[in-house]
Amino acid sequence: MAEMTAEEEKLSIRDISIAAEAQTKQGDTFYLITQRWWQEWLEYVNQNQANTVNDGSASEHNLLGGSSALKRPSSIDNSDLIYEATSGDSSAGIELHDTLVEGTDYILLPQEVWNQLFEWYRGGPILPRKVINSGLSQTELAVEVYPLRLQLHLMPKDERSTIRISKKETIRQLHKKACEIFSLNPELVRIWDYFSHQKHALMNDMDKTLDDANIQMDQDILVEVSNGSSAGAVNSYHENGTADNGTVALVRPSQSNISSAEGLSLSKGSSRNDTAELSQSQQLASSGTDQTFGSSGVSTRGSACGLTGLLNLGNTCFMNSAIQCLVHTPEFARYFREDYYQEINRQNPLGMVGELALAFGDLLRKLWAPGRTPVAPRPFKAKLARFAPQFSGYNQHDSQELLAFLLDGLHEDLNRVKHKPYIKSKDADGRPDEEVADEYWANHIARNDSIIVDVCQGQYKSTLVCPVCNKVSVTFDPFMYLSLPLQSATTRTMTVTIFTCDGSALPAACTVTVPKQGRCRDLIQALGNSCSLKHNEKLLLAEIRGHLIHRFLEDPLITLSSIKDDDHLAAYKIPKLTKNSKFLQLIHRREEREIGISQSNVGWKPYGTPLVSAISCDDVITRGDIQLIVHRMLSPMLRTENPGFNCVSRSKTSAAAAANASRLAASSEACIDSSLANDDPRQKDVCSSKLVNLEKLPLQLVDENNACIDLTVGEDKSVKLSSSSMSILVFADWSQKLLDNYDTRYIENLPEVTKCGPATKKARTEPLSLYSCLEAFLREEPLVPEDMWYCPTCKERRQASKKLDLWRLPEVLVIHLKRFSYSRSMKHKLETFVNFPIHDFDLTKYVANKNNSRRQLYELYALTNHYGGMGSGHYTAHIKLLDENRWYNFDDSHISPINEEDVKSAAAYVLFYRRVKTDHHHSASNKTPFLRGSSLSPM
Repeated sequence: MAEMTAEEEKLSIRDISIAAEAQTKQGDTFYLITQRWWQEWLEYVNQNQANTVNDGSASEHNLLGGSSALKRPSSIDNSDLIYEATSGDSSAGIELHDTLVEGTDYILLPQEVWNQLFEWYRGGPILPRKVINSGLSQTELAVEVYPLRLQLHLMPKDERSTIRISKKETIRQLHKKACEIFSLNPELVRIWDYFSHQKHALMNDMDKTLDDANIQMDQDILVEVSNGSSAGAVNSYHENGTADNGTVALVRPSQSNISSAEGLSLSKGSSRNDTAELSQSQQLASSGTDQTFGSSGVSTRGSACGLTGLLNLGNTCFMNSAIQCLVHTPEFARYFREDYYQEINRQNPLGMVGELALAFGDLLRKLWAPGRTPVAPRPFKAKLARFAPQFSGYNQHDSQELLAFLLDGLHEDLNRVKHKPYIKSKDADGRPDEEVADEYWANHIARNDSIIVDVCQGQYKSTLVCPVCNKVSVTFDPFMYLSLPLQSATTRTMTVTIFTCDGSALPAACTVTVPKQGRCRDLIQALGNSCSLKHNEKLLLAEIRGHLIHRFLEDPLITLSSIKDDDHLAAYKIPKLTKNSKFLQLIHRREEREIGISQSNVGWKPYGTPLVSAISCDDVITRGDIQLIVHRMLSPMLRTENPGFNCVSRSKTSAAAAANASRLAASSEACIDSSLANDDPRQKDVCSSKLVNLEKLPLQLVDENNACIDLTVGEDKSVKLSSSSMSILVFADWSQKLLDNYDTRYIENLPEVTKCGPATKKARTEPLSLYSCLEAFLREEPLVPEDMWYCPTCKERRQASKKLDLWRLPEVLVIHLKRFSYSRSMKHKLETFVNFPIHDFDLTKYVANKNNSRRQLYELYALTNHYGGMGSGHYTAHIKLLDENRWYNFDDSHISPINEEDVKSAAAYVLFYRRVKTDHHHSASNKTPFLRGSSLSPM
């Protein structure tokens, strides 16, 4: 067969790809192909179409590019995706590099596309992967590039084997594979979840998937043979990880070795770029770990310690940045390098049986060890995924969400309280705040006492006031960090165009000031006051998109934050409706002709802003009635230079024409009033007769079957209205003749809700102070309706006002800047620059407890940064080594010094402040560094 041309290859692959992707389903096979070879093929097939614009389909997106390269690619070479030891023509036993990124290292091809390319080019190795259901709802399709890698432990022979298996396979399938690998009788074999070499659960639900059983990457599975001595050997340990004598089988991090599964991952490295660094790490680990942890102090003199990077395992920069900030918190560095094992709480049902604390402590010790060889945090990530499946896999996550989970998890694993007492909080009942605050804190400490509480937890004063009975409720609640909003303004200006569809006035834009966190009722009230709304009128608010009404904002509790600055809003003045009233929506359309097509091929496209009028359904509505209603709605836009827009007097004098225009408006108003009121049937006949002298507008009514009814004929015919819909849709087709008689510029362009003019843009460039963010956070505001407070006096739920105050500040204050916000189920990032102090962050005036006159000063020592957008963002950390008094940038495995003035940027996300100690406080803390409450004593 003759060899195909580059253009023929491209067209063939395009057609195959479109057909294949449209039919993708669970269980289908996709194939990995190296991005390097794929890009070479793209340049080859696009060599003559470098500037071709595609049709927007997903499959053709990758076919863009173009190059002058004329050489046809050689055979497919996927060798850079796999480890050298596993390369070959067969796919059996082939291991991918652990940190491959789709779009950077490889792309995924449907089976049909791969088959065609393989037929043309051959090569390999072939790397097939299955499509599985994923996501929280298990309805999203995803290609499982990295099936689970599990370490099987056979007891009592102590044999081991590593297997790959899909997380969607069942426990039955895993059981079968284990029996085949070790040549065992299935009837004598049981398999256990052997996480951290402890028997957590017997895996006997054969139909459950490994995903549902929470089996993670690189986890251990115990294969137990139930016969003879093997049963006794294995059963000497219980499911809870304790020996027969009741003692806990605890292995200290400093004495433990990396498990075989983890060792397999480490031996392969994290990425091709980090192979040399990782081999050094293995040599260091093989020499023993005890020598690393000999010192209990924290020393960074001479850059010997504290400058160790973390390898990126694949989108784990969110984790690396948060970990580096925590391990460089001096209190944590000292605590986890000392003997903290006595405080591990394995009985806490809210904790992770101590595993998270052990993994974190082990990782911290490696990062503080001498030398700068980057550490692969794979063991820690495995433990994290075990207890927080939301962070499993290799997707990007929120660094602050991880930090919140980690602080809470470490607290529960290290909680010194083994049996939490039940304590009922008392209301303040007029008692002094100091007394109530101390009582709340004592109750909190009675249940929560750990290094995390000692260092990171503070206390709020929360005040609720009932808007009806003025009942005041004061509580004092603990906090781990502050989440501050980035919008310091409390009000917002919004522009809405108001339409009076009774023919009394032209549309007019109205700008009002509303609460930034207000509701639609606040906007409607402000607009009503501005446009002098009558007592028998109301405003119907609508969002306009694409010249159509996207939605009516009828719910008064819709938050104004859901309305974006670049949205377009219209408010329609309508009478307060009766039960049998509907909305007539007039949708404007204009004719558009395609270039190069005959003039007869006309397409009608939406145009302008829809108009809305109320229409009564108490009586029969005719086509003529709708014509008159529309005439009345459009009458303010009738051009004065051509007022005689009727079928009788087109050549009248201008004076007569002006009189006719007045008569038009009057007759239309009279007709509409009568059609709404229906008090005098004879008046309706008068209206119909007046319609004879008016030019019939090209209107089409959309009936309940979505068919269009021509309203230019049969004006006496009644119109059947849908009983289920509150809206009546009417299309007005604006021909050029009709446009000559009406000035439609008033409905053509709606202003944006908030137009960013030069003054606004200038204001946005001004830095936002961290103090302003804190003040906005502490400002009194009403509770949202979903979180209404139950008033004990009224015995009802009330939308109380809430005021927060800082009462007790922690030794380390963590501040989260809320850069990510939600709008219409989408996540947006705020790039606002926040001017945060590095030195002398003074919180004295924000602390409500005035009994202590000592200044509350803090100094920045670490922060995480987020660069880029939501889909392709990257996290780093800026950290100050306190002993060196020097700042460093931690970017995964790469560490470099930076100047202090470069610490501030618009990327700052989570800030870590440490209290500046006075002489008195410093001497006290030296005596009792981790004494309960010593760093959080009442101020």
